[in-house]
Amino acid sequence: MANQQKQCPAFRTSIGGQALIEGIMMRGPRKQAIAVRTAEGITVKEDELKFIKDRYPILGWPLIRGTVNFLGSMVNGVKALTYSAEQQPEEEQEEPGKLDKWIMEHFSSETADKLIIGIAVVLGIALAVGLFIILPTVLVGFLDGVLQSRVLRNLLEGVVRIAIFLGYMFLATKLKEIKRVWMYHGAEHKTIFCYEHGLELTVENCRKQSRFHPRCGTSFIFIVMIVSILVYSVFSWSNMLVRMLIRILLLPVVVGISYEIIKWAGRSDNWATRIASAPGKALQHLTTAEPDDSMLEVAIAAMKRVIPETAGEDAW
Repeated sequence: MANQQKQCPAFRTSIGGQALIEGIMMRGPRKQAIAVRTAEGITVKEDELKFIKDRYPILGWPLIRGTVNFLGSMVNGVKALTYSAEQQPEEEQEEPGKLDKWIMEHFSSETADKLIIGIAVVLGIALAVGLFIILPTVLVGFLDGVLQSRVLRNLLEGVVRIAIFLGYMFLATKLKEIKRVWMYHGAEHKTIFCYEHGLELTVENCRKQSRFHPRCGTSFIFIVMIVSILVYSVFSWSNMLVRMLIRILLLPVVVGISYEIIKWAGRSDNWATRIASAPGKALQHLTTAEPDDSMLEVAIAAMKRVIPETAGEDAW
């Protein structure tokens, strides 16, 4: 069975600190499905995918497609959260914020939705850049008078970057609600493995599968951390502010290379790909957990909607 091209964040939507809606998003070669569990059962929203590379083929080229797909993942993640929130009873839905209200009052419904999603994506990227790019550069920048070697300085930045990321993930595991997100994350991986192994998509078959998948977003982020050390070592600068700008400008290059690595690791199984996948899969001990059967049911519901009708269409 060919590898399923997937994109499958798990999510929870909360009201007043109490999680009400949980779900999973799966993405196939032609369709995307969001399955959420509500008080009435499992609801699935299925959409045909429209790829920007069909209009602009250059955006589907290797090294370029990684950044494009990463941005698309963030947009789809925000859409999944929005859809899940809409499944809550109307009287329990949160009031939109002031900015959201202003946008909805001054723009059409379709334009307002795009603006709100765009702002959420920009803020998400800004947070990631600030936490994992700017902060390590600033912290190591205090040692500029001591570290004369740009290679050593960049290596230390990479270590700090990884430490911040691991600390962030470790603290996230301490949040009670995040525990169930990790369980849904495990359900996604088990369901995808079940499909890739050519088995019938049943709870029993999915339950037997591994929850550690080489194409996980967690693995991708860790590969980004490693690739950034190598790329930033080639392009560096003594001035901290210039160095910070260079790192931000080179981020699409880092993401592009990382995407090609995880794509290669996902479609091959040899000693090299196992080594490349090992750190990310080890990290999944933090970001995945064994799901219960109800979570597997949600994952299966989403997966069934995105399986292509043509054999081999899901190959990487």
